[in-house]
Amino acid sequence: MKFVLASSNVGKIKEFKDAFKNDEILSLKDVGFDEEIEETGKTFYENAKIKALAVHNFLKKHGKEYSVIADDSGLCVNALGGEPGVYSARYGGDHNKDAAIQKLLKNLEDKADRSAYYECCLVQINPNGSEISAVGRVDGHILKEERGTAGFMYDALFYVDELKKTYGQATIEEKNRTSHRGRAIQALKEKNMK
Repeated sequence: MKFVLASSNVGKIKEFKDAFKNDEILSLKDVGFDEEIEETGKTFYENAKIKALAVHNFLKKHGKEYSVIADDSGLCVNALGGEPGVYSARYGGDHNKDAAIQKLLKNLEDKADRSAYYECCLVQINPNGSEISAVGRVDGHILKEERGTAGFMYDALFYVDELKKTYGQATIEEKNRTSHRGRAIQALKEKNMK
């Protein structure tokens, strides 16, 4: 099967290519899509669907019949009502890691509950318009200071219960094996096999 991944993120594209070894994964660049997609959803599912539909409609308009996979993901902190959630990348300004971490730590200063989870939602829209979705999640909690230098954004603050370390301290193999995106990809693959 041919899939278009609604992303320009090189790392994400590689992760999907590794997961879907028997399929062809195309990037937005591969199919000539260069429009800006505004993520206005209130949930990861809504944002993933907005992205998938935008690319699906573009392909349909250009007579290309590929399935489209889009994802949205982020960090959800229970004591903060699920924040930063869909605003994870923009929590401290657009992709400003240091500002996002400072804001998160400040908002958690007086909170006893530091439990949190990463969630990823994938939405696949097939050429006929049918839809498949899948969710992956990993539980942990937010430390008071960063540990490790691997990963990005909140990874060095997010202590993964299953690994007994932060994603900042984890190997790429450990992260891929336990990550919210990896779990969502596996769930989507299983649904495609049915």
